[in-house]
Amino acid sequence: MESRNSHPNPDTLPKVLRQRALHIGDRQVAMRVKDRGIWQGYTWKDYFERVRDLCLGLTTLGLQRGDTVSIIGENKPEWYWAELAAQSAGAIAVGIFTDCQAPEVKYFVTHSESTFVVAHDQEQVDKVLEILEDVPAVKKIVYWDPKGLWSYNHPDLLSMDEVIEMGRKLGEANPKLYDELVDQGSGDDAAVICYTSGTTGLPKGAVMGQRFLTEHGREWSKIDGWDREGIEYLSFVPPAWAVEQLLGIAGGIVARMTVNFPEEPETVQENIREIGPDVMFFGARMWESINGMVQARIIDSTSVRRWLFNRFMAIGLKLADRKIEQKRFRLWHKLLNWVAYHAMFRPLRDRLGLPRAEVVYSAGGALSPEIVRFFLALGIEIKLFFGSTEMGIITVPRPGQVHPETSGVPMPWAEVKISDEGEILVKNKYMYMGYYKNPDATRSKIKDGYYCSGDFGHINEDGHLIVIDRMEDLKSLSGGQKFSPQYTEVRLRFSPFIKDAIVVGGENRDFVTALINIDLDNVGRFAESNHIAYTTFTDLSQKPEVIELVREEIRRINRSVPDHARIRHFVNLHKEFDPDEAELTRTRKIRRTFVEERYKELIEGMYGDTDEIAVEAAVTYRDGRQGVLRTSIRVNAVE
Repeated sequence: MESRNSHPNPDTLPKVLRQRALHIGDRQVAMRVKDRGIWQGYTWKDYFERVRDLCLGLTTLGLQRGDTVSIIGENKPEWYWAELAAQSAGAIAVGIFTDCQAPEVKYFVTHSESTFVVAHDQEQVDKVLEILEDVPAVKKIVYWDPKGLWSYNHPDLLSMDEVIEMGRKLGEANPKLYDELVDQGSGDDAAVICYTSGTTGLPKGAVMGQRFLTEHGREWSKIDGWDREGIEYLSFVPPAWAVEQLLGIAGGIVARMTVNFPEEPETVQENIREIGPDVMFFGARMWESINGMVQARIIDSTSVRRWLFNRFMAIGLKLADRKIEQKRFRLWHKLLNWVAYHAMFRPLRDRLGLPRAEVVYSAGGALSPEIVRFFLALGIEIKLFFGSTEMGIITVPRPGQVHPETSGVPMPWAEVKISDEGEILVKNKYMYMGYYKNPDATRSKIKDGYYCSGDFGHINEDGHLIVIDRMEDLKSLSGGQKFSPQYTEVRLRFSPFIKDAIVVGGENRDFVTALINIDLDNVGRFAESNHIAYTTFTDLSQKPEVIELVREEIRRINRSVPDHARIRHFVNLHKEFDPDEAELTRTRKIRRTFVEERYKELIEGMYGDTDEIAVEAAVTYRDGRQGVLRTSIRVNAVE
C-alpha cells in the first residue's frame, strides 16, 4: 500500500483520499457535521474507512465499473462518502437536487441509467419508491437517515449502515480488494455527472472527469491560497452543482481543508457563526439574501443605530472605492478604516459568521456591483468568478483586484477571446468530457477549437472579463436599441424589498417593463411598521403603499441605466417564482422563456392601456396538489 500511495499527485479522488488517510490519519479532522446540537468530527482515517467499506458494500450488492449511482440529499458527510465510494469502484456519481419532485428524479435516474440510488431520508426515499417501477435498472436504494423509515419493508431498501457493515466483512475476507479497485482507476475516468440548469430545455448531463476534479482543484487552491491544513470550509451549496464538486468535494480532499456541514438548511447562518469559515462559496442569490437581511434589520433598528450605520457605511464605501481603484491609503484613510472596522464592521461580520472569511466566492449568476461594494466596505472581497460545469473555472479576481463589474482575469490554464458577435469563447486545460448520451450537443458547443459559452461580454483594458448577459437574453426595442435585462435585474435585487425580477422588452415594443416579486419578509416588516394590514402574499403585493415602495426602488435603478432601457411600467406579481412550477431552475435561475410565456397576458397588459388585469394561475403545492389562484393585478407606471 505504501508504494501505491507514494505518488505526489494521485490522479483520482479515491487515490488522493487514500493518501491522506495514510499520511495524515487521525491527526486532522477532515469533515465536521452538527448533529442533534453537537459537532461531530471525522478524521481523514475515518473518512477513508467509511468510503472503503461503503464501496465494498455496494460491490457486494452488484455495483460494477462503469455503472452510475444517483445521490439525492442535503449536504452531509454521507453524500461525500457515497460519491467517493462509487468512484472507488469505478462507477460514476450523479447529483440530484433535494427539492426535485418525483418526475424530475425519474428523469435524472433514467437518463443517467443509474443502477443504485443513495437517498438522504424518508422524503427522498418516498420519491424514489414512487418511480421505482419505471426505473427497472435500479437494483437497490440506500438511505442514511433512518428517521421515519423503521416500518418500511421494501426488499430493495437498505440503510447505509447495513451496506457499510457488508463492506467491512468483505474487506476482512479480501483485504486487497479495495486497493485493487482503486488502482484500476485513472485520471481519464468519468467521475460525476452534473446536470445543467435547463433554462432552455431539458437538463443535459455534463460529465466531469477525475483529472478535471483532481488537477483543477489542486491548481485553483494554490492560486487562491487555500491549499493547506487548517482551512475551514462550509459546505452549503448542493453537491449536485458543479462548483461544490470542485470546491467542496475535490477541493476539500486535494487541498486538505476541513469541510463543515450545517445541521439543517435553516441553521446555516447560526452554524456559520459557530465555525467562522476561512473559505466560503455562496450563489449570487444567497449574497443578495444576506445583504437584504442586513438592510432590513437596519431599517427596523433605532434612529440612532441607523444614523451610525449610515455614517460608518459611507466611510467604508469610500475606502472600498479606493481599493477598487487601487489607490494608496493615506494615514488618515487607515485611521478611518480602523475606527469604522472596530466600531461597526467587525461586529457585523461576526454576526454574519464572517470574522475569519479569507477567500469568498460567488457564481451561478450576476451579482449587483453594489453588493460587491457593500461587502468590500466590510473588508470582505467577494470573488465573482466566471465558469460553468462544462468549462470549469475560467476567470477569478486576484487578491486586491476585485472590481464590482468584472469576473477577474483568466486563470493560467484558460484562454478567453470574444467573437465578432460578442460571445465569450473559451479554451481550458480542464474541460468536461462531454454531455452524457448526447454527442451532438457536445459537438455543437465547439467552434474552431473554442467552447462557445453562450455568454455575451468583453475584456476591458486591464484584461478583466466582463460578463454582461446570456446571448439569447439580450433584447432589442422597436427603435433598434439593445439592452441587457440581467443588468437591470441584478440591480433591482439589490433592493431589500425585491426578491426577484424579470425585465421585458422586444423588437415590437417601444419601452421596457418588469415583473416584480416582492420580498415577503422585508416588505412584511415594512407593512407592520407602517400599520398596513394584509392577509396573504397576493394581498400585500397589491397594497398601494407597497406599489409605491417598489416604484421608488425602480426609479432609483432607472437613474443608472440608459434612457431607452429604463423601466416604464411594472407589476407586482401575485406569487413568488417557484422551481416546482418550472419558473426557476434548482439553482434559482429564471427560466426566462417559460416565464414570459406563462405571464404573457400580464406582459401584454403592461403595453396596453389597462390599469388592472385579472389573472388565473395554476399553483403547484409542495405536496404535489394543484390549485387555481384568481386575483387582479395592478399595472403601475414609473414616471
